[in-house]
Amino acid sequence: MVLLESLNLPLGSDAHDFNLPGIDGEDHSLENYKGAKALVVIFMCNHCPYVQAVIERLIILQKKFPETEFVGINSNDSDGYPEDGFDKMKEYAEDWGLNFDYLRDETQEVAKIYKAQCTPDIYVFDKDQKLAYHGRIDDNWQHEDKATTQELHDALEALMKGENPSDQQYPSMGCSIKWK
Repeated sequence: MVLLESLNLPLGSDAHDFNLPGIDGEDHSLENYKGAKALVVIFMCNHCPYVQAVIERLIILQKKFPETEFVGINSNDSDGYPEDGFDKMKEYAEDWGLNFDYLRDETQEVAKIYKAQCTPDIYVFDKDQKLAYHGRIDDNWQHEDKATTQELHDALEALMKGENPSDQQYPSMGCSIKWK
């Protein structure tokens, strides 16, 4: 496991389009998420301990902010990491009760265009699909009960009020994306 942090990307950048298969049997593109007050794109996978530690927090946030669309994208090399293959993604989503779309980026092109580095790597786009937040969920990935800040929650809450999230953003950290 190689620990990496997300990159510092310019706020206001446009969301990049994609067309990826979801575990629901449908193809999903950026167009599917137009009209949402916010779009949370999470580069994630099944086996990463950082994702496993925060997945329930993401599920809870999706419930708390129903006018926000969440979408998980798995870009890991499934040949080298079979636990991240498409069928395993379906099992993972069912086991966790995932309440958002989970897509497969087999070619890894979407991860590259987004400059994703780690799992989880979290991007929040506003209603105009401009980058408003790119960072961590909170300040304690291991123990939710010990977190003293809730950066992702606060960013979503600001967007729901029509405000901009704080400019002070801390990188997400996690396992490196498993490149082919």
